[in-house]
Amino acid sequence: QVQLVESGGGSVQAGGSLRLTCAVIGTYSTYGMGWFRQAPGKEREGVAAIDTDGTTSYADSVKGRFIISKGSAKNTVYLQMNSLNPEDTAMYYCAAQEYGLGLNGRARLHFGESDFRYWGQGTQVTVST
Repeated sequence: QVQLVESGGGSVQAGGSLRLTCAVIGTYSTYGMGWFRQAPGKEREGVAAIDTDGTTSYADSVKGRFIISKGSAKNTVYLQMNSLNPEDTAMYYCAAQEYGLGLNGRARLHFGESDFRYWGQGTQVTVST
């Protein structure tokens, strides 16, 4: 059974940093992976994604501040979040899609919820002033 295990959320002051980790367990396949977030009263939005070939994509709101990268262990991904501000406060969800996303070649490297089959339970990130 495929499961996504997330860690690394917490509380931080504005300007600080956090690193989220997500691992896909229970499978030998290769996955494209991404992070989404949902703030209270708002729709869930894509934050960043990384495909099996290393192609990355970011939401405009996090470009230059967040970095998505693969871990040394298979199907592990990190989201390094720097220069956090209160608008980044949200529940962050990891997502995975077996055999990749096909990001390369897409207009603006767009990705969305429908690209992912598997989802984690979420980890809370709170940024205070």
